Amino acid sequence: KETEEVFKVKKSSYSKKIVKQLKKEYKEDLEKSKVRSEVNSPTDVEPPLEKAGQVKDIGQEDGTANSEHGEEEMEVESEKEEEKPKTGGAFSSALSSLNVLRPGEIPDAAFIHAARKKRQMARELGDFTPVDSEPGKSRLVREDENDASDDEDDDEKRRIVFTVKEKSQRQKIAEEIGIEGSDDEALVAGEQDEELSRWEQEQIRKGINIPQACIYFQPAEVNNMYYQNTYQTLSYGSSYGIPYTYTAYGSSETKSQKTDNTVPFKTPSNEMTPVTIDLVKKQLKDRLDSMKDLHKANRQQYEKHQQSREDSTKAIEILEGSSGGIGEQYKFLQEMRGYVQDLLECFSEKVPLINELESAMHQLYKQRASRLVQRRQDDIKDESSEFSSHSNKALMAPNLESFGRDRVIYQEQVKRRTAEREARRARRRQAREQTGKMADHLEGLSSDDEETSTDITNFNMERDRILKESSKVFEDVLESFYSIDCIKSQFEAWRAKYFASYKDAYIGLCLPKLFNPLIRLQLLTWTPLEGKCRDFETMLWFESLLFYGCEEQEQVKDDADISLLPTIVERVVLPKLTVISENIWDPFSTTQTSRMVAMVQKLVDGYPSVVNAENKNTQMLLKALLLRMRRTLDDDVFMPLYPKNVLENKNSGPYLFFQRQFWSSVKLLGNFLQWYGILSNKTLQELSIDGLLNRYILMAFQNSEYGEDSIKKAQSVIACFPKQWFTNLKGEKTISQLENFCRYLVHLADTIYRNSIGCSDVEKRNARELIKQIIKLLASVRALDHAVSVANDHNVKELKILIEGK
Repeated sequence: KETEEVFKVKKSSYSKKIVKQLKKEYKEDLEKSKVRSEVNSPTDVEPPLEKAGQVKDIGQEDGTANSEHGEEEMEVESEKEEEKPKTGGAFSSALSSLNVLRPGEIPDAAFIHAARKKRQMARELGDFTPVDSEPGKSRLVREDENDASDDEDDDEKRRIVFTVKEKSQRQKIAEEIGIEGSDDEALVAGEQDEELSRWEQEQIRKGINIPQACIYFQPAEVNNMYYQNTYQTLSYGSSYGIPYTYTAYGSSETKSQKTDNTVPFKTPSNEMTPVTIDLVKKQLKDRLDSMKDLHKANRQQYEKHQQSREDSTKAIEILEGSSGGIGEQYKFLQEMRGYVQDLLECFSEKVPLINELESAMHQLYKQRASRLVQRRQDDIKDESSEFSSHSNKALMAPNLESFGRDRVIYQEQVKRRTAEREARRARRRQAREQTGKMADHLEGLSSDDEETSTDITNFNMERDRILKESSKVFEDVLESFYSIDCIKSQFEAWRAKYFASYKDAYIGLCLPKLFNPLIRLQLLTWTPLEGKCRDFETMLWFESLLFYGCEEQEQVKDDADISLLPTIVERVVLPKLTVISENIWDPFSTTQTSRMVAMVQKLVDGYPSVVNAENKNTQMLLKALLLRMRRTLDDDVFMPLYPKNVLENKNSGPYLFFQRQFWSSVKLLGNFLQWYGILSNKTLQELSIDGLLNRYILMAFQNSEYGEDSIKKAQSVIACFPKQWFTNLKGEKTISQLENFCRYLVHLADTIYRNSIGCSDVEKRNARELIKQIIKLLASVRALDHAVSVANDHNVKELKILIEGK
């Protein structure tokens, strides 16, 4: 912008000098034209002033006219000439002279008047072509009001016409910047000082080189209308080599219109800061420091990119290394998915067959157990009917028994059952004699579970048929779909390779259900009530699954595979034991009861899930045991009632039947109390004492002979009670359920003492010994109050010894 202002000022001063000189020359020419007009015509005709081109400076970047730099409105002088009557000869001579005007000759007033008339006629006829081809190209410009020239008295409103020949745009630009070869340079070189011309051209070049330069030149309007037919018009400025007219920004008119937005021009100074060694060193040092800082920043950025590159490389390697494992895992899991689907489809077809075979086997064992129970009940009924009173027999119909059946047929069946019963007893008696157990045996303690050969043969045939059918279940299946080892190996491989997905799939919870049908097929003939039954812990399925999930690696917390076998026992063995307890187990059989108790106790001690009170399978097993015991107590226990005179004959049938039923009840009491530690004390006491002892056995005691036989039976009953019942009792009283039994013992002691009165000393001593035994029995059940009472009543001084010797 400073260069632009310099250019404006210099151009303005330069144009002023040229205009002054032109005014002076024009004034001289005007005087000459006046002299000529006075000679040719007495009338003074003022020479018209044609429109002069006005240069408009464009100083704004947006290309609009800069009104702030001195824009002026174009003034057009429209002269209305009054036509004065003139002689036709003068006018025609003037018209003719338009074509004979020589180049360089100054026209007179008549010539000018004739030219005006010609132009007016052309306008009226419509044959006029305006000089200004483009509006706005020629404008009137006021001269500098502060012109300090010698011609201040002249009319300032006069206009100077500058006309040049139309040139190309390239020539205009060349002339503006003063390139070598232009006419302006030649004229200026001849008219102006060389130093001033050189300085001007240098400033113009500087102004042109600035990108934001906003000085534009506009060529002056070409005006050769009046002289185109006579001679070529030359502008007054052409002799001075000025092809354009312009108004500079530095003129007084522009300054008067724009005072606020102008930038004051500062004269450029050629002074420079002196350069010293310290200044150079300081600049070099500053540049070196900045370069070091830049280098440090670039170095950090480089290291950051290097680290990012290394991390990306490692990530790529990790991903590439893991991608192969993922692919293998995907392939393995797809194979396992197909295998499991095929396995489940196979089981969906085979499990119903396994259920049918298992049900058939259970039904076979149930039928055998029911047959034995029914035979025992029939034997009791037959013996009871046989030894009933003669009065009851007389009341019966002659041909019908009490149930309305034909008496002859019934008697034949009774005879047949009696013969079979006696034959079985004889065989058992013979077997005891061979083993030497005849002396200690009591009738009623043995279990009558002997079967006929026909029943055994039928049972074995049906059992073999079921086993044969079970062997054909998986005959059309590959080994990998029914072998526990093959199935286990598949899931072991999954667990070893991809434990996370194995755990997420909850395989540890699914395996017990998956192995369930295969294990039940192997346990098809397993019944712990039989002596030759194999322990399930020695079977192949147990040994195969024993160490599943127990690798050498560290065990994972909450690993479901650790409890695989306990879960299988809970879900497979316990339900099977429940069925056996409900349908096959005979509580009257001491052998079966002992085996059943041993099996359940083993499960309680070895498998924590069985002991869990919330385990439904355990609850169902205990419920089945109680139901079977209650059913036996209600259906199978029978105690006959005979007068004492009938029981006096110890070889009679009623006496033997009574003794057999008594000892079978005592045996049942002992079988019930074997469940101590498995069933609760309250439940056992309810079944054994309230249901059996007080209801049946005490009745037999009251009908028995008071003496040594009764004490022996009482000892057998007390021997069945668990000692733990009386260990933690406080006070001198026993459990409430045994009060009736204790009172019977007290009554037995009194009866023995009364029966010994009046007898020999030997009998008295025997009676006293029996009373001491009764005191021991009362002390053994913790009935100390009754023991003290008996000792005081019968003057027994060895009470302390008897109590401690219990």
